[in-house]
Amino acid sequence: MANLLEVENVYAGYIKDLNILQGINFSIEAHELVTVIGPNGAGKSTLAKTIFGLLSPNQGKIIFKGENIAGLKPNEIVKRGMCYVPQIVNVFPSLTIEENLEMGAYTLSGSNKKQKELIYTMFPKLKERAKQSAGTLSGGERQMLAMGRALMLDPDLLLLDEPSAALSPILVNNIFEQIKAVNATGKAIVLVEQNAKKALMMAHRGYVLENGKDAIEGEGKDLLNNPQVAELYLGIEKK
Repeated sequence: MANLLEVENVYAGYIKDLNILQGINFSIEAHELVTVIGPNGAGKSTLAKTIFGLLSPNQGKIIFKGENIAGLKPNEIVKRGMCYVPQIVNVFPSLTIEENLEMGAYTLSGSNKKQKELIYTMFPKLKERAKQSAGTLSGGERQMLAMGRALMLDPDLLLLDEPSAALSPILVNNIFEQIKAVNATGKAIVLVEQNAKKALMMAHRGYVLENGKDAIEGEGKDLLNNPQVAELYLGIEKK
């Protein structure tokens, strides 16, 4: 099966001639859930931002649905079927939940009622509080709303950047269950995550980044059982 997304030998960073990504190679098939883990500063969020056009690669290709999208702006990438949920500042706090969802469908013509009802089915709490200001939501509820808004465009690929950051253990479990449910609908998901163990447990495949490079790649369960990954990134000492 052809890959939905392929990142080929990509170099990118925030300052000219100072690359955080050092020749990254990455791929995901349609319907897959692929997680990206690694220590702080490894380039996880930089990878997501580069894929989505928030950063332009200095070298390499980003192939989405057979087209090189490297250098395209985020609004152009969204139209091609990819959405991104940042770690923070991912909702409009002064707008209601319903208004936030409608903002997610701003590029669509015609009614978005059917898609909105589908989002409410995925996230029942959002429907219960549809008229409530997003600024009054808990951290976990904001993450649900941010995912729901991204899904309003019915994308083929969803990029999630650290969705469990700053959440309590209970809320983390809830968010991960929601991510699995979204993936079960057929959406491909790239999950950039600090909670490496939970992320790998639910992923079809995973990538371990180190110093801006894809150091290790494999099936999620295999990476969980990899002694090197366990010791360095999961906090499990070798026996």
